[in-house]
Order: sequence, then structure tokens, then C-alpha cells
Amino acid sequence: MTTTTTATPTTLQDCRALDAQDPLRSLRAHFTLPADTVYLDGNSLGVLPTATAARVADVVAREWGQDLIRSWNTASWFDLPQRLGDQLAPWIGAGKGEVVCTDSTSINLYKVLSAALNIAREASPARRRIVSERSNFPTDLYIAEGLCKERGLELVLVEPEDIPSALTADVAVLMLTHVNYRTGAMHDMAATTAAAHAAGILTVWDLAHSAGAVPVDLQGAGADFSIGCGYKYLNGGPGAPAFVWVNPRHAGRFWQPLSGWWGHAAPFRFTPDYQPAAGIGRYLCGTQPIISLSALQCGLDVFDAAVPLGGMPALRAKSLALTDLFIRMVEERCAGHGLGLATPRDHARRGSQVCLTRTEGAYAIVQALIARKVIGDFRQGDGGTGPHLDILRFGFTPLYIGFEDVWNAVEHLRQVLETGEWRRPEFNQTNAVT
Repeated sequence: MTTTTTATPTTLQDCRALDAQDPLRSLRAHFTLPADTVYLDGNSLGVLPTATAARVADVVAREWGQDLIRSWNTASWFDLPQRLGDQLAPWIGAGKGEVVCTDSTSINLYKVLSAALNIAREASPARRRIVSERSNFPTDLYIAEGLCKERGLELVLVEPEDIPSALTADVAVLMLTHVNYRTGAMHDMAATTAAAHAAGILTVWDLAHSAGAVPVDLQGAGADFSIGCGYKYLNGGPGAPAFVWVNPRHAGRFWQPLSGWWGHAAPFRFTPDYQPAAGIGRYLCGTQPIISLSALQCGLDVFDAAVPLGGMPALRAKSLALTDLFIRMVEERCAGHGLGLATPRDHARRGSQVCLTRTEGAYAIVQALIARKVIGDFRQGDGGTGPHLDILRFGFTPLYIGFEDVWNAVEHLRQVLETGEWRRPEFNQTNAVT
């Protein structure tokens, strides 16, 4: 890992001073964090909001237990997907009535990718390809592969630098994740969307590693479709409902393929034929998971609390400061231990995570850190043509991560590397979830 700075080494006292000056420091109180734990895995599973347990208990005990089926009306269960969509919309550059929170990321991708293919191929049947990044998140590639097999189309996977040349006249859809899950590299959504549109291609953007962490402007970028999950930076809990956004110019054009009763124009008329709801409502499917949606609402409420403290500009500024500091301190204090940097240094190309690389022992190093209550995660090398580089992945959620956390994380990493602690047998036993 090449050192690029000659700055004076940062001390623990320096980091504590930065935390004292942090305009977002009060937001940490909105979360339940285990004592003495540095949690750098919010890009995989967000932290529990303090309000969630009581809210879920109230939904179970009172709204369900006492009010029973009446709560669909009295507690407004019925329109909860739309209300949460409206609450999320400003954080992804969407308008009111353009987003619903529902289902999983994979299911929602199937819906929007199907609709995008219908629209693109209606305009030009010769468009028989979906283009995506080779290192895109696997579920996105699996869903696209399945649709291609079903429809006799072709999925083309390219390196990020080859995307412009892959936008040819036979491509129907460009499907990308805005922030790469392996490296933290962020695409220029506006420029990439404009290039796709210039070639007559529709865009589908996965915001799983963006929503709540980096600035997103779907409307401003002119994007066509977008999906994302609720359990990472949005802190909705394990398996939290995901979300769907469809540009209004497309929302009313095609049925999405999972034409369930909740996406009907009038579900409780119980007509035998499907009549799709107007706009984004048709991207709902079956009866909604109210308990899970209620937990997600608690995560979104914290973002409301962030608005008077500076909103997304303040969150982004802190995220970049945290990741800058982490990169610099790793270079200063862990030099000579075979670590590389996969994450872009350029702020415009960096998400809210830092991914370090190593040819040996990356998994065991992460496990040794977890035993020390510094929680990140591991991703295996992608099998490309270059040297095999596994990834130590660290997410920085500015809602609850502070600068002292960065200092502590790097100090533990230094100790794990210098002592060879990671070589211990218990840290080299692979768990089911890495």
C-alpha cells in the first residue's frame, strides 16, 4: 500500500477532538451499539435504531394483538409502503409518489428489469442484450441471467472501463450498482445514464450500497429504474423490505411481471381480472410485511433527525472525512504488511466504505478483528485475470461512526498484523457467512 501523504500522524486525542466538533455526533444516540464495539459493517447490516424494539413491540402487542384486522385502517397499515417510499424519496433524488418500500432487492430487480426489457424491446426488437459490470453484486447478475434464459437474450459482463464501448445498438438495458460492493468504487450516474440514453439504452440502478450513504439524484440523472435494500445504510433490520423507484415517464407503461393483488388498482373490489394500479403502485405485489416495514420506518426516522443537522451534505462530508482518515492511518501504521487499497482515493468515485486487499490471510485477519470487537467483513477475490487479491471490507456509516472508532480500528488492525495473531487456527475456520 503506497503512502501518499506526509501529514503528522493522528493521535487518539486528535480523533476525540474531531468527534467533539462533529455536528452529527448527536445522531449516535439514536442507535443501540454494543459496548466497546467498533462496528464497520453497516454496509452489510445496519445498526439497531433505539426506537425499533418499542415500535415493533407496539405493532405486535397493540396494533395486531388488540386492534387485529382493524389496523389495516386505524393504523394505516394499508398505505405504509407508499408512506415509507415518500419518506425515503428525498434521499435518493426522487419525488413524492415515485417510490414504494416492498419485497426484497432481488424480487424488485426482477420486476424493473422485466419492465425495462419490455419497453426497450418494444421500441427496438433487435436489442437483445443486457450489459452489466462483471463485478456487480451476484444477485443482480443471477436475476439478469435468469431473465435472459427465459427470453432468449444475452447477458454481457464487462470491466468498468469498458462500459462506454459496450453501449452498442443491440443493447436493451444497462444494469449497474451505483457503488460497487467489493471495492466501494462509485459510478458517475448522470454521465453513465446520459451515455446509455444517447445509444437508446435504458438504465437500471441498484442503490443497495448508496441509499443513505452517498448523494443520489435519480431524477437529476434522468435514470429509468432503480431498486435498493433497506437493511444496510437505512438500518431497517435483517431482511428489511427493499424499495423500488420508476421514472414517472415509464411507471404507467407496462405491468411488472408479478401482478399480485396488492398492485391492483382496487385490491378490495376482488375482480377476477388484473387492473394495474396507476404509477408506482403497480410495483407492489402481495400482502405487505407490516412488522418489517414498521422496523424500517424507525431507520428512516433517523434520517429525518439528520435533516436539521445538515442532511446528506453533512453525512457525505463526514463519510469522506472518516474514510480519508482510515486510509491515511492504515498507510501510516500498517505499512509493510501486504495491504493494498481497492477503494478509489478520488472523492467523486468513492462510496462510504474502504476495501483493503491482501493476497494471504484476509479472511483470518477479519476474524481476528471481529474477536477484538472490530467488525468488518471479508470478500473473496473475484477470479479476474490479475493477481488473487482478497478483500477486507470496512463500511463507515456517518450516522453512528466517529473518528475515535477509526483510530481504534486501525490500532487493532496494526496489532493483529504485527503479532501474527491472525494465524491462529480459530481465525482460519471459515464460517457460513463471511
